[in-house]
Formats: sequence, structure tokens, C-alpha cells
Amino acid sequence: MSIHPLAAVSPHALVGNNVRIGPFSVVEPGVEIGEGTTLASRVVVRTGTSLGRDNIVCEGAVLGGMPQHLHMPEFPGRLAIGDGNVIRENVTVHRAMEADKVTRIGSGCLLMVGAHVAHDCTLGNNVILTNNTMLGGHVSVSDRAFVSGGVAVHQFCRIGRLAMVGGLARIRQDVPPFVTVDGGSTMVVGLNRVGLRRAGFTPQQLAELKEAYRVIYRSGLPWEEMLDSLEEKFTSGPAAEFLTFFLGGHARGYVQERRTPPGATVRIVRDEQESAEQDSTLVEAEKMAG
Repeated sequence: MSIHPLAAVSPHALVGNNVRIGPFSVVEPGVEIGEGTTLASRVVVRTGTSLGRDNIVCEGAVLGGMPQHLHMPEFPGRLAIGDGNVIRENVTVHRAMEADKVTRIGSGCLLMVGAHVAHDCTLGNNVILTNNTMLGGHVSVSDRAFVSGGVAVHQFCRIGRLAMVGGLARIRQDVPPFVTVDGGSTMVVGLNRVGLRRAGFTPQQLAELKEAYRVIYRSGLPWEEMLDSLEEKFTSGPAAEFLTFFLGGHARGYVQERRTPPGATVRIVRDEQESAEQDSTLVEAEKMAG
């Protein structure tokens, strides 16, 4: 254990082996810090917070702060953080509102500079929140979701597994698993193909996800019929998670698809021979101009 002499660590905190705490950091009573965790300088870990093993918490982060609420609870809940997370500079994570509730962050997550996680949020494993992401209270972000910079997520919204949310999006409804949300329009623009490929999904699984996506966004079915179709066609595998996600939702609804507006220019894909001929012509023209 290495605690800088300018750090203030309560004797009533539980600090594991091989923990490193930098100067001007504050660890309050009742905190639990798992072995191998590093707190850089100026980190504040408030009462009611527990960190697992091998976490890295960078300068200026505040973990376990009181909820930002007009009616401040007399007995707030806790903050529980798993193992192997990287929490970058000036991140803020708040405790739950009620004594028996928990704000929870899983393991292997990356919270980049200035991200904010409000009270009663739940983050799964391997979640990435990029710079200045803001999660309102009671937000749920599932495993391996990627939330880009400057995204604001309204309270009580859910972001599904392996979803990707583009920068500066304003999330006011649930984001289904496996999809990509465009930051400019805050609408779904297809499956998160890059994330799915990196996660090792098989061609068969990708084909089923694509088919399920069409049922949800392209079939035009009413809500109940769409759910019935998902239940009938996708009984196992990742595609079955769509139904589970929708059944676990609430009245806020889910993010809709961005469709090509009427009258928009249709993109024509050139065939390989035509493309090669045009590229060759362009090269010759550039040589002559040079």
C-alpha cells in the first residue's frame, strides 16, 4: 500500500493491498477500495462507495457524491464499482437516492474526461462513456455499449447491449441493443456492424439481427404485432434480445429509424468495371494537369 502523506484517508475506510493513493486525495469513512486500485491526485471518494480490484481513477474525479436533486435525501444509497475500470479526469458519479438502492458500474468500463453518471444509474461491463457524456438519473447502459462525446441521456432511459450512440445525440427514448444512433438526428441508422464484428458475432447471428431489425423498423407492423413477430421468429440467440428489451421497457418508447426523406437523391453504386475506368481517366487527367 502506498498513501501519499498529503492524502486524507479515513482510518474507518477499508483499503486493500497494493492500493496507491496520490496527493490531496480524500477517502471518507465507510469507503471500500479493492487491492491494486490506484487513485491519482485530487480524487475524492465519498462515504458509501466501494471500488473493486485494479481500478484506475484519475485526477479530479469525485465518486459517491450526493445526488443532484431538489429534495436531498437524508439517508442516500450507495455507489458500487466493479473491477478493472478506468475513470478519467473530472468524472463524477453519484450515489443512489434511497438508502436501499445502489448506483452501479460494472467491470472493464472506460469513463472518459468529464463524464457524469447520476444517481441510480446502472452500467454493465465494458461500457465506454466518452468525454462529457451526461447520464440522467436511473439510466441503464448495458454491456459493451458505446456512448460518444457530449451525449445527453434523459432520466430513466435505457441503452441496450452493444448499441453505439453518436456524438452530441440527445437521447429521450430507449436505444435498442445492437443499433447505431446518429448524433446529428438522434435517430437509428442501422445495426452497429463494427461493434458486432469486434464482439465476434457469427454471420448467422448477424443475418438474424438484420432480419429482426427489418421487423422492428421496416415492417410497419403495429406494436403488439411486431412483438408477436419477434417472439415467433427469434426464439434464441442475440436476435431474441430485442423482444426481451422491449418487454422490459416503459411508456417512453424507443428511438425510431432515420429514413431517407421523399425526393432525396438516390445514391447509385457504380459497378467495378465502370469504377476502374473512371478512376484511370482521373489519374491520366491529373498527370496531364501536373
